[in-house]
Amino acid sequence: MNKTLLALALSAASISSASALDVTISLTNLTHGSHFTPLLISAHVDGQHLFELGSAASANLQAMAEGGDTSGLNTDLTNQNADSHNAAGLTTPGATESFSLMTQMSNTQLSVVGMVLPSNDGFVGLDAMTIPTEAGTYTYYLNAYDSGTEANDEIINGAGAPGAAGIPADPLGSGGTGASGVAGSDSNAMIHIHRGVIGDTDATGGASDLDSRVHRWLNPVARLVIEVN
Repeated sequence: MNKTLLALALSAASISSASALDVTISLTNLTHGSHFTPLLISAHVDGQHLFELGSAASANLQAMAEGGDTSGLNTDLTNQNADSHNAAGLTTPGATESFSLMTQMSNTQLSVVGMVLPSNDGFVGLDAMTIPTEAGTYTYYLNAYDSGTEANDEIINGAGAPGAAGIPADPLGSGGTGASGVAGSDSNAMIHIHRGVIGDTDATGGASDLDSRVHRWLNPVARLVIEVN
């Protein structure tokens, strides 16, 4: 290879390296007895949001928050040329989901969503946080949010489809039956901080099918660690 071609090759390699950010991301479930449905973690362009506090949930966000279905959100991200990771399964209490992500330099914002299970429409989330670019390790704590699309009745009935009241099955099998319901429709129909699970200790009745000794949680619900390589 002559000097001119070598210089061009080195220049192209330098540009390619400069146009990507190599990060390792780890998310830990900090709850005692709740799972996260398969997480969707994405680097995307500035100005794009999977959700926004104080705004109405999109239909795709609702599907994720009520049943863990991220397919619609994935389509949104694909259309925006985002760099995304989809976890293969549930993130159990105390477990950590870790992976490497090579992002385009245009994808400067990081978002995270995953349904908190069991809950009616609660989800762990991070909304469009600027990804650090300087090498190092960065730690953040994530809250759970309420999509505002379903009453927090805390009744386990196998629901999960958007608009179907109730909660899918508890992965731990610790849920009860015969609950009368904790709450009616939310007075705040916008996405807001989740007030946590109420629960009770009556396995065959009471107000809630969730066990307060197992499922009760308060924010934060997850730890996010970003390693910029």
